[in-house]
Amino acid sequence: MAKTVYQRNQKVWVESVGAWATIEKIVPIWAKGFDEPVRVTYDVGLGREFLAHELKPEDRMDPQEGGALSNWRILRARNKWQQESDCLHHPFPGTYPVVVTDPNDWGGWRTPGAEYDRDPRKIEFQAKLIAASPRLHALAREIMTLVGDHPEDAPPALLALAQKAAAIERELHETPAAAGTVEG
Repeated sequence: MAKTVYQRNQKVWVESVGAWATIEKIVPIWAKGFDEPVRVTYDVGLGREFLAHELKPEDRMDPQEGGALSNWRILRARNKWQQESDCLHHPFPGTYPVVVTDPNDWGGWRTPGAEYDRDPRKIEFQAKLIAASPRLHALAREIMTLVGDHPEDAPPALLALAQKAAAIERELHETPAAAGTVEG
């Protein structure tokens, strides 16, 4: 029986055409007497349907390789808009958090000063959550691997957690569909 190899909206290289395309529709081909499709083709909007072996997936960067996520951290930037004495209600007066995702201390996440001043504890929590996300992602992948290796031994609650983690993992690697026009 045939299984799907690609997902809807996934970007693929169509070798015979020599172009990138996006999976628009997964087309199962059924045969009488079978409970599952006997073949699966993919409509990528190029005038005909393609089999899985005619397509190649977009290379995915594995963020766990090479320590790409291991160096996410919080740095403190000086608050240029307020004096330290004007923001004594902040957890770290005179500074705000900046999450850097690059070994050279640039790139990442930061927040406008006015937003930080409105709710500094919320912004501090967001910074910690973003900086911890690579470790949380690794934990989710470990749970998926554990359950995947022994699904029959996994408790139902752990199985449900692994399924939720797998859905989030798919979302992380999903290529978004082209944005439609905005009516105004």
